Amino acid sequence: MSAIHPAIERAPLDPGFLDALTERFGARAHRSGAMLAQHGASESHFETCLPDAVVFVHSTGEVVELVKMCIAANVPIVPYGAGTSIEGNATPIRGGVSVDLSEMNAILAVNAEDFDCTVQAGVRREQLNEHLRDVGLFFPIDPGANATIGGMASTRASGTNAVRYGTMREAILSLRVVTPDGREIRTSRRARKSAAGYDLTHLFIGAEGTLGIITEVTLRLNPIPEMISSAVCSFETLAGAVDTVVQSIQMSVPLARVEILDDMQMKACNAWSKLDYPELTTLFFEFHGSPSYVAEQVETVKELAALNGGGEFQWSNLPEERSKLWKARHEAYYAAVAVRPGAVGWATDVCVPLSRLTECIGETKADLQAATLPATILGHVGDGNFHVIFAIDPNEPAEMVEAEALNARLVERALAMDGTCTGEHGIGLGKQDWLIKELGEDAVDLMRTIKHALDPKDLFNPGKIFVF
Repeated sequence: MSAIHPAIERAPLDPGFLDALTERFGARAHRSGAMLAQHGASESHFETCLPDAVVFVHSTGEVVELVKMCIAANVPIVPYGAGTSIEGNATPIRGGVSVDLSEMNAILAVNAEDFDCTVQAGVRREQLNEHLRDVGLFFPIDPGANATIGGMASTRASGTNAVRYGTMREAILSLRVVTPDGREIRTSRRARKSAAGYDLTHLFIGAEGTLGIITEVTLRLNPIPEMISSAVCSFETLAGAVDTVVQSIQMSVPLARVEILDDMQMKACNAWSKLDYPELTTLFFEFHGSPSYVAEQVETVKELAALNGGGEFQWSNLPEERSKLWKARHEAYYAAVAVRPGAVGWATDVCVPLSRLTECIGETKADLQAATLPATILGHVGDGNFHVIFAIDPNEPAEMVEAEALNARLVERALAMDGTCTGEHGIGLGKQDWLIKELGEDAVDLMRTIKHALDPKDLFNPGKIFVF
Protein backbone atom coordinates (compact mmCIF):
# COMPACT_ATOMS: atom_id res chain seq x y z
CA MET A 1 0.00 0.00 0.00
CA SER A 2 1.42 3.39 -0.94
CA ALA A 3 1.84 6.24 1.47
CA ILE A 4 0.12 9.52 0.70
CA HIS A 5 3.57 11.13 0.68
CA PRO A 6 6.11 8.63 -0.68
CA ALA A 7 9.65 8.42 0.63
CA ILE A 8 11.87 11.30 -0.44
CA GLU A 9 14.82 10.38 -2.61
CA ARG A 10 17.81 9.86 -0.34
CA ALA A 11 21.54 9.52 -0.73
CA PRO A 12 23.36 6.56 0.85
CA LEU A 13 25.18 7.32 4.08
CA ASP A 14 28.95 7.32 4.32
CA PRO A 15 29.99 3.96 5.86
CA GLY A 16 32.50 5.90 7.92
CA PHE A 17 29.66 7.77 9.62
CA LEU A 18 27.88 4.52 10.50
CA ASP A 19 31.12 3.10 11.86
CA ALA A 20 31.56 6.24 13.96
CA LEU A 21 28.10 5.71 15.46
CA THR A 22 29.04 2.20 16.50
CA GLU A 23 32.36 3.36 17.90
CA ARG A 24 30.65 6.05 20.03
CA PHE A 25 27.44 4.29 21.10
CA GLY A 26 28.50 0.65 20.96
CA ALA A 27 25.67 -1.86 21.23
CA ARG A 28 23.16 0.99 21.41
CA ALA A 29 23.76 1.79 17.73
CA HIS A 30 21.72 -0.66 15.63
CA ARG A 31 21.66 -1.48 11.94
CA SER A 32 19.82 -4.81 11.96
CA GLY A 33 16.84 -5.23 9.67
CA ALA A 34 14.36 -5.91 12.47
CA MET A 35 15.36 -2.82 14.43
CA LEU A 36 15.28 -0.61 11.34
CA ALA A 37 11.84 -1.96 10.40
CA GLN A 38 10.48 -1.27 13.88
CA HIS A 39 11.57 2.36 13.68
CA GLY A 40 10.51 2.82 10.07
CA ALA A 41 6.95 1.56 10.42
CA SER A 42 3.76 3.32 11.47
CA GLU A 43 0.66 2.05 13.28
CA SER A 44 -1.40 3.44 10.42
CA HIS A 45 -1.51 2.97 6.64
CA PHE A 46 1.78 4.65 5.71
CA GLU A 47 4.40 2.52 4.06
CA THR A 48 7.55 1.63 5.97
CA CYS A 49 10.59 3.86 5.35
CA LEU A 50 13.73 2.47 6.95
CA PRO A 51 16.25 4.64 8.78
CA ASP A 52 19.91 3.91 8.12
CA ALA A 53 20.61 3.42 11.81
CA VAL A 54 18.88 3.47 15.20
CA VAL A 55 20.66 4.91 18.23
CA PHE A 56 19.37 4.57 21.81
CA VAL A 57 20.44 7.60 23.86
CA HIS A 58 20.65 7.87 27.65
CA SER A 59 21.16 11.56 28.35
CA THR A 60 20.73 15.05 26.95
CA GLY A 61 24.50 15.19 26.54
CA GLU A 62 24.42 12.11 24.31
CA VAL A 63 21.68 13.69 22.19
CA VAL A 64 23.89 16.76 21.76
CA GLU A 65 26.79 14.54 20.66
CA LEU A 66 24.60 12.62 18.22
CA VAL A 67 23.12 15.79 16.74
CA LYS A 68 26.59 17.27 16.19
CA MET A 69 27.71 14.08 14.44
CA CYS A 70 24.66 14.20 12.16
CA ILE A 71 25.14 17.90 11.40
CA ALA A 72 28.76 17.34 10.41
CA ALA A 73 27.79 14.49 8.08
CA ASN A 74 24.54 16.11 6.77
CA VAL A 75 22.51 13.16 8.07
CA PRO A 76 18.79 13.48 8.92
CA ILE A 77 17.81 12.74 12.51
CA VAL A 78 14.31 11.69 13.58
CA PRO A 79 13.22 11.50 17.25
CA TYR A 80 11.41 8.31 18.27
CA GLY A 81 9.54 7.52 21.49
CA ALA A 82 6.99 4.73 21.69
CA GLY A 83 6.11 4.74 17.99
CA THR A 84 2.37 5.21 18.57
CA SER A 85 1.87 8.28 16.34
CA ILE A 86 -0.49 7.48 13.50
CA GLU A 87 0.10 10.27 10.97
CA GLY A 88 3.56 8.96 10.09
CA ASN A 89 5.02 11.57 12.47
CA ALA A 90 8.18 9.54 13.25
CA THR A 91 8.61 7.81 9.88
CA PRO A 92 12.15 8.55 8.56
CA ILE A 93 11.21 9.26 4.95
CA ARG A 94 14.73 10.53 4.19
CA GLY A 95 16.47 7.80 6.13
CA GLY A 96 19.22 8.91 8.46
CA VAL A 97 19.32 8.18 12.19
CA SER A 98 16.29 7.33 14.28
CA VAL A 99 17.20 8.57 17.76
CA ASP A 100 15.29 6.43 20.25
CA LEU A 101 14.66 8.21 23.56
CA SER A 102 12.72 5.37 25.21
CA GLU A 103 15.63 4.49 27.51
CA MET A 104 15.78 8.08 28.79
CA ASN A 105 13.07 7.09 31.25
CA ALA A 106 14.08 8.60 34.59
CA ILE A 107 11.67 10.62 36.74
CA LEU A 108 14.05 13.37 37.77
CA ALA A 109 12.03 15.31 40.35
CA VAL A 110 8.56 15.39 41.91
CA ASN A 111 7.69 18.65 43.62
CA ALA A 112 4.49 17.61 45.36
CA GLU A 113 3.99 20.94 47.14
CA ASP A 114 4.22 22.74 43.79
CA PHE A 115 2.11 20.18 41.88
CA ASP A 116 4.75 19.59 39.21
CA CYS A 117 7.43 17.11 38.17
CA THR A 118 10.34 16.86 35.75
CA VAL A 119 10.90 13.72 33.68
CA GLN A 120 13.10 12.55 30.86
CA ALA A 121 11.42 12.34 27.48
CA GLY A 122 11.23 8.55 27.43
CA VAL A 123 9.11 8.24 30.57
CA ARG A 124 5.77 6.65 29.74
CA ARG A 125 2.43 8.01 30.86
CA GLU A 126 1.46 4.94 32.88
CA GLN A 127 4.92 4.73 34.47
CA LEU A 128 4.62 8.33 35.67
CA ASN A 129 1.19 7.84 37.22
CA GLU A 130 2.34 4.69 38.99
CA HIS A 131 5.22 6.66 40.50
CA LEU A 132 2.97 9.57 41.53
CA ARG A 133 0.31 7.48 43.23
CA ASP A 134 2.00 7.47 46.64
CA VAL A 135 2.10 11.28 46.80
CA GLY A 136 -1.59 11.67 45.92
CA LEU A 137 -1.03 13.25 42.51
CA PHE A 138 -1.59 12.23 38.91
CA PHE A 139 -0.79 13.35 35.38
CA PRO A 140 -4.15 13.62 33.59
CA ILE A 141 -3.30 13.70 29.87
CA ASP A 142 -4.39 10.34 28.45
CA PRO A 143 -4.15 9.90 24.67
CA GLY A 144 -5.07 6.22 24.96
CA ALA A 145 -1.73 4.73 24.06
CA ASN A 146 0.95 4.31 26.73
CA ALA A 147 2.97 6.97 24.96
CA THR A 148 6.19 8.64 26.06
CA ILE A 149 5.96 12.11 27.58
CA GLY A 150 8.41 13.48 24.99
CA GLY A 151 6.32 12.10 22.15
CA MET A 152 3.15 13.52 23.69
CA ALA A 153 4.80 16.93 23.91
CA SER A 154 6.04 16.73 20.31
CA THR A 155 2.57 15.95 18.96
CA ARG A 156 0.64 18.22 21.36
CA ALA A 157 -1.32 15.19 22.55
CA SER A 158 -4.61 15.36 24.42
CA GLY A 159 -7.06 12.48 24.84
CA THR A 160 -9.83 11.31 27.09
CA ASN A 161 -9.31 13.74 30.00
CA ALA A 162 -8.87 16.87 27.89
CA VAL A 163 -12.43 18.08 28.44
CA ARG A 164 -11.58 18.85 32.10
CA TYR A 165 -7.80 18.91 32.37
CA GLY A 166 -6.75 20.30 29.01
CA THR A 167 -4.05 19.07 26.61
CA MET A 168 -0.25 18.88 26.62
CA ARG A 169 -0.27 22.57 25.66
CA GLU A 170 -1.67 23.41 29.10
CA ALA A 171 0.19 20.68 31.01
CA ILE A 172 3.78 21.63 30.17
CA LEU A 173 5.67 24.23 32.19
CA SER A 174 9.14 23.85 30.66
CA LEU A 175 11.19 21.82 28.22
CA ARG A 176 14.84 20.91 27.77
CA VAL A 177 15.54 20.79 24.04
CA VAL A 178 18.50 20.03 21.80
CA THR A 179 18.38 22.37 18.83
CA PRO A 180 19.41 21.64 15.21
CA ASP A 181 22.74 23.40 15.74
CA GLY A 182 23.60 21.11 18.66
CA ARG A 183 22.80 23.46 21.55
CA GLU A 184 21.00 22.43 24.72
CA ILE A 185 18.40 24.95 25.92
CA ARG A 186 15.82 25.19 28.68
CA THR A 187 12.71 27.01 27.50
CA SER A 188 11.38 28.19 30.87
CA ARG A 189 11.58 27.84 34.67
CA ARG A 190 9.03 26.13 36.93
CA ALA A 191 7.03 29.25 37.74
CA ARG A 192 3.36 28.92 36.84
CA LYS A 193 3.47 32.03 34.69
CA SER A 194 6.11 34.18 33.05
CA ALA A 195 6.35 37.17 30.74
CA ALA A 196 10.06 36.66 30.06
CA GLY A 197 10.70 36.89 26.34
CA TYR A 198 9.32 34.70 23.56
CA ASP A 199 7.26 31.67 24.60
CA LEU A 200 9.80 29.08 23.49
CA THR A 201 8.05 26.29 25.37
CA HIS A 202 4.99 26.44 23.16
CA LEU A 203 7.10 26.81 20.03
CA PHE A 204 8.39 23.25 20.49
CA ILE A 205 5.10 21.71 21.70
CA GLY A 206 3.47 20.16 18.65
CA ALA A 207 6.46 20.76 16.37
CA GLU A 208 6.83 16.98 15.82
CA GLY A 209 10.60 17.06 16.23
CA THR A 210 11.12 19.40 13.28
CA LEU A 211 12.58 22.24 15.40
CA GLY A 212 14.39 20.35 18.14
CA ILE A 213 14.61 17.14 20.15
CA ILE A 214 12.83 17.29 23.50
CA THR A 215 14.86 15.50 26.19
CA GLU A 216 13.21 16.63 29.46
CA VAL A 217 9.71 17.86 30.30
CA THR A 218 8.41 19.69 33.37
CA LEU A 219 4.70 18.98 33.86
CA ARG A 220 1.79 20.31 35.86
CA LEU A 221 0.17 17.68 38.11
CA ASN A 222 -3.26 17.35 39.72
CA PRO A 223 -4.49 15.89 43.01
CA ILE A 224 -6.01 12.42 42.72
CA PRO A 225 -9.79 12.96 43.11
CA GLU A 226 -11.46 11.80 46.30
CA MET A 227 -13.90 9.75 44.23
CA ILE A 228 -13.86 8.58 40.62
CA SER A 229 -17.02 7.16 39.09
CA SER A 230 -17.56 5.79 35.59
CA ALA A 231 -20.80 5.40 33.71
CA VAL A 232 -22.05 3.93 30.44
CA CYS A 233 -25.20 4.90 28.58
CA SER A 234 -26.50 3.75 25.19
CA PHE A 235 -28.62 5.88 22.85
CA GLU A 236 -31.04 5.15 20.07
CA THR A 237 -29.66 8.02 18.00
CA LEU A 238 -26.25 9.55 17.44
CA ALA A 239 -27.72 13.02 17.84
CA GLY A 240 -29.17 12.14 21.24
CA ALA A 241 -25.75 11.09 22.52
CA VAL A 242 -23.97 14.21 21.25
CA ASP A 243 -26.72 16.52 22.52
CA THR A 244 -26.39 14.97 25.99
CA VAL A 245 -22.71 15.90 26.07
CA VAL A 246 -23.23 19.44 24.78
CA GLN A 247 -26.07 20.09 27.24
CA SER A 248 -24.04 18.71 30.14
CA ILE A 249 -21.22 21.14 29.39
CA GLN A 250 -23.69 24.00 28.95
CA MET A 251 -24.98 23.21 32.46
CA SER A 252 -21.40 23.42 33.80
CA VAL A 253 -21.11 19.73 34.66
CA PRO A 254 -17.31 19.24 35.04
CA LEU A 255 -17.08 16.02 33.05
CA ALA A 256 -13.66 14.46 33.56
CA ARG A 257 -14.03 12.15 30.57
CA VAL A 258 -16.76 11.66 28.00
CA GLU A 259 -16.19 9.42 25.00
CA ILE A 260 -18.56 8.58 22.17
CA LEU A 261 -18.49 5.24 20.33
CA ASP A 262 -20.94 4.68 17.49
CA ASP A 263 -22.82 1.42 16.92
CA MET A 264 -20.10 -0.03 14.67
CA GLN A 265 -17.38 0.80 17.20
CA MET A 266 -19.40 -0.78 20.03
CA LYS A 267 -19.82 -3.94 17.97
CA ALA A 268 -16.07 -4.04 17.41
CA CYS A 269 -15.28 -3.38 21.08
CA ASN A 270 -17.69 -6.07 22.26
CA ALA A 271 -15.92 -8.61 20.07
CA TRP A 272 -12.37 -7.45 20.89
CA SER A 273 -12.72 -6.76 24.61
CA LYS A 274 -15.32 -9.45 25.40
CA LEU A 275 -18.01 -6.98 26.46
CA ASP A 276 -21.77 -7.29 26.19
CA TYR A 277 -22.99 -3.70 25.86
CA PRO A 278 -25.84 -2.90 23.44
CA GLU A 279 -24.52 -2.32 19.94
CA LEU A 280 -25.82 1.22 19.84
CA THR A 281 -24.17 4.63 19.96
CA THR A 282 -22.77 4.79 23.49
CA LEU A 283 -21.22 7.32 25.84
CA PHE A 284 -18.51 6.44 28.35
CA PHE A 285 -18.38 8.96 31.21
CA GLU A 286 -16.05 9.57 34.14
CA PHE A 287 -16.76 11.93 37.04
CA HIS A 288 -14.25 13.25 39.60
CA GLY A 289 -14.82 14.95 42.95
CA SER A 290 -16.19 14.41 46.43
CA PRO A 291 -18.80 11.64 46.87
CA SER A 292 -21.66 14.13 47.08
CA TYR A 293 -20.42 16.17 44.12
CA VAL A 294 -19.96 13.07 41.97
CA ALA A 295 -23.48 11.91 42.85
CA GLU A 296 -24.82 15.33 41.83
CA GLN A 297 -22.96 15.20 38.49
CA VAL A 298 -24.20 11.70 37.76
CA GLU A 299 -27.80 12.64 38.52
CA THR A 300 -27.70 15.68 36.25
CA VAL A 301 -26.20 13.79 33.31
CA LYS A 302 -28.55 10.86 33.88
CA GLU A 303 -31.56 13.19 33.56
CA LEU A 304 -30.19 14.77 30.39
CA ALA A 305 -29.49 11.36 28.87
CA ALA A 306 -33.05 10.25 29.54
CA LEU A 307 -34.42 13.38 27.85
CA ASN A 308 -32.27 12.62 24.79
CA GLY A 309 -33.31 9.00 24.33
CA GLY A 310 -30.65 7.38 26.48
CA GLY A 311 -31.15 3.92 27.91
CA GLU A 312 -30.11 2.50 31.24
CA PHE A 313 -27.45 4.59 32.98
CA GLN A 314 -24.93 2.09 34.35
CA TRP A 315 -22.32 3.51 36.73
CA SER A 316 -19.69 2.19 39.08
CA ASN A 317 -17.09 3.37 41.58
CA LEU A 318 -15.18 0.05 41.55
CA PRO A 319 -11.62 0.47 40.19
CA GLU A 320 -11.64 -2.91 38.43
CA GLU A 321 -14.84 -2.08 36.52
CA ARG A 322 -13.52 1.35 35.55
CA SER A 323 -10.26 -0.19 34.38
CA LYS A 324 -12.11 -2.70 32.20
CA LEU A 325 -14.20 0.06 30.63
CA TRP A 326 -11.28 2.35 29.81
CA LYS A 327 -9.09 -0.51 28.67
CA ALA A 328 -11.75 -1.26 26.06
CA ARG A 329 -11.78 2.40 25.01
CA HIS A 330 -8.00 2.52 24.75
CA GLU A 331 -8.00 -0.57 22.53
CA ALA A 332 -10.78 0.74 20.30
CA TYR A 333 -8.39 1.33 17.37
CA TYR A 334 -7.26 -2.29 17.37
CA ALA A 335 -10.86 -3.44 17.79
CA ALA A 336 -11.98 -1.39 14.78
CA VAL A 337 -9.20 -2.76 12.54
CA ALA A 338 -9.77 -6.34 13.73
CA VAL A 339 -13.27 -6.45 12.22
CA ARG A 340 -11.47 -7.50 9.00
CA PRO A 341 -8.66 -10.02 9.40
CA GLY A 342 -5.55 -8.72 7.66
CA ALA A 343 -6.90 -5.19 7.36
CA VAL A 344 -4.79 -2.04 7.64
CA GLY A 345 -6.08 0.75 9.85
CA TRP A 346 -6.35 4.37 8.88
CA ALA A 347 -7.36 6.67 11.76
CA THR A 348 -8.19 10.29 11.07
CA ASP A 349 -9.51 13.01 13.35
CA VAL A 350 -11.03 16.48 13.28
CA CYS A 351 -12.22 18.93 15.90
CA VAL A 352 -15.07 21.44 15.59
CA PRO A 353 -16.77 24.00 17.84
CA LEU A 354 -19.21 22.27 20.19
CA SER A 355 -22.21 24.00 18.63
CA ARG A 356 -21.46 22.22 15.30
CA LEU A 357 -20.54 18.82 16.74
CA THR A 358 -23.92 17.11 16.32
CA GLU A 359 -24.12 18.26 12.70
CA CYS A 360 -20.54 17.25 11.89
CA ILE A 361 -20.80 13.77 13.39
CA GLY A 362 -24.25 13.21 11.88
CA GLU A 363 -23.14 14.08 8.34
CA THR A 364 -20.01 11.97 8.76
CA LYS A 365 -22.06 9.00 9.92
CA ALA A 366 -24.27 9.31 6.84
CA ASP A 367 -21.16 9.21 4.63
CA LEU A 368 -19.86 6.09 6.37
CA GLN A 369 -23.19 4.29 6.12
CA ALA A 370 -23.08 4.77 2.35
CA ALA A 371 -19.47 3.58 2.08
CA THR A 372 -18.36 0.13 0.93
CA LEU A 373 -15.60 -0.31 3.53
CA PRO A 374 -16.13 -0.64 7.29
CA ALA A 375 -15.42 2.40 9.44
CA THR A 376 -16.18 3.47 12.98
CA ILE A 377 -16.65 6.76 14.83
CA LEU A 378 -15.32 7.43 18.31
CA GLY A 379 -13.89 10.40 20.09
CA HIS A 380 -13.53 12.90 22.87
CA VAL A 381 -16.79 14.69 22.24
CA GLY A 382 -16.48 16.92 25.31
CA ASP A 383 -14.06 19.15 23.39
CA GLY A 384 -15.48 18.65 19.90
CA ASN A 385 -12.86 16.12 18.80
CA PHE A 386 -13.74 12.81 17.16
CA HIS A 387 -12.04 10.12 15.09
CA VAL A 388 -12.94 7.92 12.15
CA ILE A 389 -11.14 4.58 11.78
CA PHE A 390 -11.17 2.86 8.39
CA ALA A 391 -10.36 -0.85 8.12
CA ILE A 392 -8.82 -1.18 4.64
CA ASP A 393 -8.01 -4.30 2.65
CA PRO A 394 -4.35 -3.73 1.62
CA ASN A 395 -4.93 -5.80 -1.53
CA GLU A 396 -7.73 -3.53 -2.77
CA PRO A 397 -6.34 -0.17 -4.01
CA ALA A 398 -9.88 1.08 -4.63
CA GLU A 399 -10.50 1.03 -0.88
CA MET A 400 -7.62 3.43 -0.27
CA VAL A 401 -9.11 5.77 -2.88
CA GLU A 402 -12.50 5.56 -1.19
CA ALA A 403 -11.00 6.20 2.25
CA GLU A 404 -9.12 9.23 0.90
CA ALA A 405 -12.37 10.63 -0.49
CA LEU A 406 -14.25 10.05 2.76
CA ASN A 407 -11.43 11.64 4.75
CA ALA A 408 -11.42 14.64 2.40
CA ARG A 409 -15.16 15.13 2.92
CA LEU A 410 -14.69 14.88 6.68
CA VAL A 411 -11.92 17.47 6.81
CA GLU A 412 -13.66 19.83 4.38
CA ARG A 413 -16.76 19.59 6.58
CA ALA A 414 -14.79 20.40 9.72
CA LEU A 415 -12.99 23.35 8.13
CA ALA A 416 -16.30 24.73 6.83
CA MET A 417 -17.47 24.72 10.46
CA ASP A 418 -14.37 26.69 11.55
CA GLY A 419 -12.81 23.54 12.96
CA THR A 420 -9.41 21.95 12.45
CA CYS A 421 -8.10 19.13 10.28
CA THR A 422 -6.56 17.43 13.32
CA GLY A 423 -7.51 17.72 16.97
CA GLU A 424 -4.65 15.60 18.29
CA HIS A 425 -2.95 13.33 15.72
CA GLY A 426 -0.81 16.11 14.28
CA ILE A 427 0.05 16.84 10.65
CA GLY A 428 2.92 14.39 10.07
CA LEU A 429 2.75 13.09 6.53
CA GLY A 430 -0.97 12.74 6.00
CA LYS A 431 -2.45 16.20 6.50
CA GLN A 432 0.07 18.61 5.01
CA ASP A 433 -2.24 19.84 2.26
CA TRP A 434 -5.02 20.32 4.78
CA LEU A 435 -2.78 22.46 6.99
CA ILE A 436 -2.46 24.94 4.12
CA LYS A 437 -6.20 24.80 3.50
CA GLU A 438 -6.86 25.45 7.20
CA LEU A 439 -4.40 28.27 7.94
CA GLY A 440 -3.51 29.62 4.51
CA GLU A 441 -0.27 29.67 2.56
CA ASP A 442 1.06 32.76 4.36
CA ALA A 443 0.73 31.19 7.82
CA VAL A 444 2.38 27.96 6.71
CA ASP A 445 5.11 29.96 4.97
CA LEU A 446 5.81 31.67 8.31
CA MET A 447 6.23 28.19 9.81
CA ARG A 448 8.73 27.42 7.04
CA THR A 449 10.60 30.62 7.90
CA ILE A 450 10.92 29.51 11.53
CA LYS A 451 12.02 26.05 10.43
CA HIS A 452 14.63 27.50 8.07
CA ALA A 453 15.99 29.80 10.77
CA LEU A 454 16.44 26.97 13.28
CA ASP A 455 17.22 24.09 10.90
CA PRO A 456 18.62 25.50 7.64
CA LYS A 457 19.89 22.08 6.51
CA ASP A 458 16.42 20.52 7.07
CA LEU A 459 17.91 17.61 9.04
CA PHE A 460 15.41 17.42 11.92
CA ASN A 461 12.52 15.10 10.97
CA PRO A 462 12.49 16.33 7.35
CA GLY A 463 9.34 16.14 5.27
CA LYS A 464 6.91 16.47 8.19
CA ILE A 465 4.21 19.11 8.69
CA PHE A 466 5.08 20.82 5.37
CA VAL A 467 7.46 20.49 2.45
CA PHE A 468 10.55 22.58 3.18
